[in-house]
Amino acid sequence: MVEYSAEIQELEAQIAKTKYNKSTQHAIGLMKAKLAKLKEKRETRGSGGKKMEGYDVRKTGDGTVILVGFPSVGKSTLLNDLTNAESKIAAYAFTTLTVIPGVMHYNDAKIQILDVPGIVKGAAAGTGRGKEVLSVMRSAELALLIIDVNAPEHYDVLKKEIYDSHLRLNMTKPDVKIVKCSHGGIQVASTIKLTKIDEETIKSVCKEFKILNADIIIRTDIDVDEFIDVIESNKKYIPAIVVVNKIDLASEKQVEKVVRELKADLAISAKDKIYIEQLKELIFEKLDLIRIYLKEPSKEADLKIPIIISRRSKVEDVCNKLHKDFVAKFKFCRVWGKSSKFPGQRFMLDHKLVDRDVIEIHLR
Repeated sequence: MVEYSAEIQELEAQIAKTKYNKSTQHAIGLMKAKLAKLKEKRETRGSGGKKMEGYDVRKTGDGTVILVGFPSVGKSTLLNDLTNAESKIAAYAFTTLTVIPGVMHYNDAKIQILDVPGIVKGAAAGTGRGKEVLSVMRSAELALLIIDVNAPEHYDVLKKEIYDSHLRLNMTKPDVKIVKCSHGGIQVASTIKLTKIDEETIKSVCKEFKILNADIIIRTDIDVDEFIDVIESNKKYIPAIVVVNKIDLASEKQVEKVVRELKADLAISAKDKIYIEQLKELIFEKLDLIRIYLKEPSKEADLKIPIIISRRSKVEDVCNKLHKDFVAKFKFCRVWGKSSKFPGQRFMLDHKLVDRDVIEIHLR
């Protein structure tokens, strides 16, 4: 563990001081590949080959949101603002000893909000309860990064710990396919022009990960970090909202400065309940949820209780949510709303729905 940590720190320092340009691209790519391998070895050695124990949280509702931040940043107060939970509140660190769940009701959706212990520097490597807390994030659909307006420096630390825990916030999974072969070396094909990584670097990184023969197809303009992520294939991609809290303890000028520097989505005061409704709306939007209403044949639609599903959902997803046998028994459906050209248009399972559509399902 000690020897790996020293090597990791040395490599990180070397990467940080090396100016990135076309001539150093290959060398930096190789260093980053070696760094990823060292971190993997440290994790394997640190876990002793055993599965890391995390917090056991039963997922409920239409989406799960986790509140992440340093200790005493106001997560417990914010949980109480957003939900009906009663998370213990105190003006000292490490008040939250376990995961506290609550449910936020908004736009007919029931959204689970999780308050977890605070994260500190070194969390990804095991400091405090860092690994356990970060493991909960992998099961969430959205992360709320809470930053104290008087401690904006925590933001970079928080981002690094989350990144080192194989979590990718507000990033899209790269469209890269690697097919290992028995011979032929590394063959690279791309459908777009690569501006951040060259073929030499791709082959060197593959060699570092002991991939000697493979066909690689790249459809997005990736950098070396994203390529390493594809090779390791252990990353979780989730959206995030950056929230600056405790604006009641800072001047308007200071709040504006911190929001601008961090590119934060919203500034709030959990204690004084300032901009909490705006945050609820932002959570709903970021989860990308829509409301679908059901209608029985020859009856009026039920416009009181919708089904909450992802914006990318199709008729098949609604059927699966209603009953496990609905897809097998599906005949056709009729849809009223913006996704149809005329009221009651007939569709099959692959039809994509939009917010506030009304659907009438016909079964065999």
